[in-house]
Amino acid sequence: MTVMNTDSPKQQGVSLSVSGLRKSYDGIDVLKGINFGVNPGEIFVIMGPSGAGKSVLLRLLIGLEEPDQGKVLIEGQPVQSPDIPARYRVAMVFQSGALLTSMTVGENVGFYLAEHHLKSPGEIAKIVAEDLEQVGLKGTENKMPDELSGGMRKRVAIARALVVEPQLILYDEPTSELDPVSAVSIAEDIVKLNARIHATTLVVSHDRDLAFGIAHRIAVLDGGLIIAIGTPDEIKRNPDPRVQNFLTARIGQRLVPPADLQPAAPIPV
Repeated sequence: MTVMNTDSPKQQGVSLSVSGLRKSYDGIDVLKGINFGVNPGEIFVIMGPSGAGKSVLLRLLIGLEEPDQGKVLIEGQPVQSPDIPARYRVAMVFQSGALLTSMTVGENVGFYLAEHHLKSPGEIAKIVAEDLEQVGLKGTENKMPDELSGGMRKRVAIARALVVEPQLILYDEPTSELDPVSAVSIAEDIVKLNARIHATTLVVSHDRDLAFGIAHRIAVLDGGLIIAIGTPDEIKRNPDPRVQNFLTARIGQRLVPPADLQPAAPIPV
């Protein structure tokens, strides 16, 4: 995957700062003191193996849960402050897409605006059409989610996030359950949108190709701790064995030698 954003961000997003973040469940420490900052307009990817604490961290970043200790700040303001929604536009693209299956694509994308009566029906239709076109889904307003491929549903979820004109957009495992071609397409969408709308972009993923293909900077999360932060090149050169183990893990040889394979049983007639 080679869709690296080489353009400098134009600093129109918002800053995100995380300090001393801790979270435990039933006495088990999941996050053990997380510290990092994301610059306005940056594509920042948090990657790590399953069970590293990525999903818990994401819930804390968007204010769905409160940390046991530490702070999450948007432009210096606590993310759970009641005035955050009024001051800053934050959008989330969920791993599953979270589309409402009883609604059309257009209704899903425009749902937030319609539910809160923020625009007239005509204005909503125009915004929906524009945002679907931005993600390569022009003219799909009347389709139902189950008529779409997995990659298309992911792009509908991105279009839905765009309707609020986000200053900060967070993606949860955006390439999960996608074939390689669709994964590259989603990666390209993330980069193009970052260049176009200049929102601060935070991606949580275990997809190494995605991280190295799109990130300005990468944080590696392992065992509830950030063990490395840097540019893609800096992460690749990081000597920490935990980083290198994650980056180089692969199936390097046949686990079942061909000679050991058993012939298929005959089909009864």
